Amino acid sequence: MIDYLSLVDGVSAAIVLGGTALATFLRCGLRDCMLAVKCLLGTMGPRFNAEKARTELALQIQAIQQDGIFRAEPHHFADQEFNEMADALIAHRSLESLPAQHRRHMEHRLSASRSAANAFTQAATLAPVFGLAGTLIALSQLPGTASAGSSLSASIPAAITTTLYGLMAANLIFAPIAQLITRRAEAEEMDRQALIDWLSKELSNKGMRPRQPAERAAA
Repeated sequence: MIDYLSLVDGVSAAIVLGGTALATFLRCGLRDCMLAVKCLLGTMGPRFNAEKARTELALQIQAIQQDGIFRAEPHHFADQEFNEMADALIAHRSLESLPAQHRRHMEHRLSASRSAANAFTQAATLAPVFGLAGTLIALSQLPGTASAGSSLSASIPAAITTTLYGLMAANLIFAPIAQLITRRAEAEEMDRQALIDWLSKELSNKGMRPRQPAERAAA
């Protein structure tokens, strides 16, 4: 029967997790590590709600339809990208600004998610290394004589445990988190792009269009 309590070792966990965290910080830097923590916390919260955003955008379309593009006020809600789009849309009275605004925000979000995922990928690479380091540290404590059986029986399990912790941390914690951040970012961008396409189509149906070169020159 497996004694699971024998697998609990605070020193081994400190070597693997502490060493991995320090080495990841040194490799990736403070900015990327902070982004990694921010994105990790973001995955624990609600996903981007495309339907709620569509409802809010529909209010902006309704305002343009009722008051006209010259008198309509920007409709703001809890999304910085769409708030800036509404401001630009009303200011320029054209669809021309929508792709540029969306592209700028998309590049910023993807850059942040890539940096965060890379930090966790680095951690997944480093965790087995510190598992091995902990194993070597434990083996270095082996007695020089075969008579010290108690020291031997304590060092061997610790050596095995640190290797196990390194492998588990890499494959059950850090690598899955990196993939989760990437998947969430890709899914959100797909939803946002669908909203942009829908918004452009709806506004085009209301008579708005990108300005022509002659109109841009005159402006």
